[in-house]
Amino acid sequence: MTSENRPLQSRDPAGPGMLRGGELRFLGVTPLRPCPYLPGRLERTIVAPLAGRRAGAAYDEMLRGGFRRSHLAVYRPACPGCRACVSARVRVEAFAPSRSLQRVMDRNRGIALAVMPALARPDHYALFRRYMESRHPDGAMAGMGREGYSALVEESAVETRLAEFRADDGRLYGVCVFDVVADGLSAVYSFYEPARAKDSPGSYMILRLVAEAQARSLPYLYLGYWIDGCEKMDYKARFRPLEVHGANGWTILDAPSEGRDVPDD
Repeated sequence: MTSENRPLQSRDPAGPGMLRGGELRFLGVTPLRPCPYLPGRLERTIVAPLAGRRAGAAYDEMLRGGFRRSHLAVYRPACPGCRACVSARVRVEAFAPSRSLQRVMDRNRGIALAVMPALARPDHYALFRRYMESRHPDGAMAGMGREGYSALVEESAVETRLAEFRADDGRLYGVCVFDVVADGLSAVYSFYEPARAKDSPGSYMILRLVAEAQARSLPYLYLGYWIDGCEKMDYKARFRPLEVHGANGWTILDAPSEGRDVPDD
């Protein structure tokens, strides 16, 4: 999530709307800014609103087309001269954890998961602040206050839930905002206790969401965008089989060799 809190330059003089003639109307594009993932490149994002009776159906279609959701809009990178960001999703039915992911599960035995309504809770916000200050102090969301956090969690026109993770002593371990869509679950944003970083909590929460999708008989877990060779996103490639969205639709990413643990973002 790199652009959801940035101002839009509207290109629709008629104003925002969602569907006309069965298609999502274009709303605007974010200004060009330095890419936070690839040095020396610029990022730009196209955005369309997500609201009304058809919001769920529109979101399902746009998610399958490589878009993501933030607040009351869907977005997709449209960067000049670059198509490195690709949407990624795990094929849940065929997923089998690698040896390194099995070690992640072993390190996190005793963590309990509770799925709950998407409401901003004070202890969740306190954890979010600790996470941002430790892991992303210079990021676009580093200065987000309570109001912005509440919007991140609660502003949604579709079915959104929180996955709350707690250790066996009751301490908050991590939180993931996720959407329930027609063909799967879509991870929107997650954060965790920085003191547990060595236990790969980001990867562990994905493992639990995969299991949640399996329990709901849903075929996919959408993970957001992935960039080949970007260290911040390497952990997503651990979840195989992984499909990525490109010019030819969804294709399976080539399997990697088994190796060392990859740190979470």
